[in-house]
This record gives sequence, structure tokens and C-alpha cells, in this order.
Amino acid sequence: MPTALIADDEALLREDLRDKLAIAWPELTIVAEAANGAEAATLIDSHQPDVAFLDIRMPAMTGLEVAQGVEGPTRLVFVTAYDEFAVQAFERAAVDYLLKPTSVERLSQTVARLKASLAEPARDPRLMSLLALLHENAPAGDAAPPSRLRWIRASRGDTTYQIPIDDVLSFQSDDKVTLVLTARGEHVIRTSLAELLPQLDGERFWQVHRGTVVQVDRVKHIRRDGDGRMTLQVDGLERPVSVSRAYQARFKQM
Repeated sequence: MPTALIADDEALLREDLRDKLAIAWPELTIVAEAANGAEAATLIDSHQPDVAFLDIRMPAMTGLEVAQGVEGPTRLVFVTAYDEFAVQAFERAAVDYLLKPTSVERLSQTVARLKASLAEPARDPRLMSLLALLHENAPAGDAAPPSRLRWIRASRGDTTYQIPIDDVLSFQSDDKVTLVLTARGEHVIRTSLAELLPQLDGERFWQVHRGTVVQVDRVKHIRRDGDGRMTLQVDGLERPVSVSRAYQARFKQM
């Protein structure tokens, strides 16, 4: 039996979606409901539902921030009040959207897409394309959700931690994983630096190397040697961080 989670900060909208899913997908079991993003992230981790219906604008964490931390096989459907331009961005990706309030007919189309996706062995790999499109095309003004990450959900061993973005000193990435460095140690996320950068505050997090980003507020001092090499000492990190020549100009005034 397929399972699902519904996350929306409005109880009436959660109830409406639950009732319409009972019509469009009667064999679906709703295993959990969440009233905010942080709760949704925790429940997805614990229940590992086949599908998560995520409202985009929620307290604590947005639906986009929740999606960024989902590492399991859960398929994601965003629930949005966006205008038609943003809706078209969703349409160009395989993961579906629902425009609030949705109809049973529209929901039936989503169910058909989800059933086809669930027949595949792994989570749709094009989720990050959808997130990038959404960040790029989200309308300005009060209707747009916050576009900057406030939390990072990262692993150390068998444990997943929810790390405030303020605590992150540096991101260091290779071809497979990205290390999240804090004063308390290293954690791992399976998100590339290219996917991560658009979600970071560019005034605070500066790329200093092809695979390295630092929180510039935490830079204690800069060292330059006679060969033109530059390193940063970041407060909380033991080892200095190298700055490639392509990014050194940003530090000339420091």
C-alpha cells in the first residue's frame, strides 16, 4: 500500500487535500501530517513515506528547504499558490505541483504521475532541476517564499542533524558529497555545491575555490605569501582555507 505525508500550516487545506486524495487515490494511506517545515522534515525521516505533499510557504522551514534535505526514496509534490509563470517551471520537471486549492480532476493527474514514478526503482533524479527552476522563476513580493536556506540537514555516521545555517563555517565539496564544516565537526550532505550555492546568502557565503565556500563573517585573518597564494583562517576551523586566484579579488579590501 502506498503511503504519503501531507505538510501544510493550514489545517483546513490539509483536510481538503486528504479528502480529495481519498477520492483520487483510495488505496493511499496518509501516515502523517505536519503543520510546519521542521515537523515535516522529521516525519519524512521517521516514516519514509512514498510521497510527501509539501506546501511551499510554511513556518520554521519552507517546502523547498525540506525537499533539499530529503535523501530517501520519497517522491515530492509541491503545493503552491504561484502564478502561471512559476507553474510552467514546475511543468517542465517530472515532479508534480498542485495549485491551491486543487480539484479532484487535477489531483487525479498527479496521482497518475506518482504511480508511474513509484513503479521506478529510485527517486526521480530530476528533483534538483525542479528546485533550481523554482528558485529562478519564483515571483517577487509577498507571494514568494524565502529563497535562502536557514537550516542544513546533514549526516554524521548514522545520525542526521538539523544545523542552523549560521553555524556553518564552510562547505567543501567533491564529485560525490559535500562536507558541512562547523565548530562541532564535519557532517555530510549529498548535494553538490552547484545546487547549494543558489540557496545561500551570497553576502555571507563566498565561494573561494571550485569546491569550497566559506562564511565570510567568520574569517579571522587573511595570509598572502610571496608567490601570490592566499589562505583564510576561519574562526572555528583548525586548518586554513586556500583561495584560488579566480576568487582573490573579493578579499582585496579586507
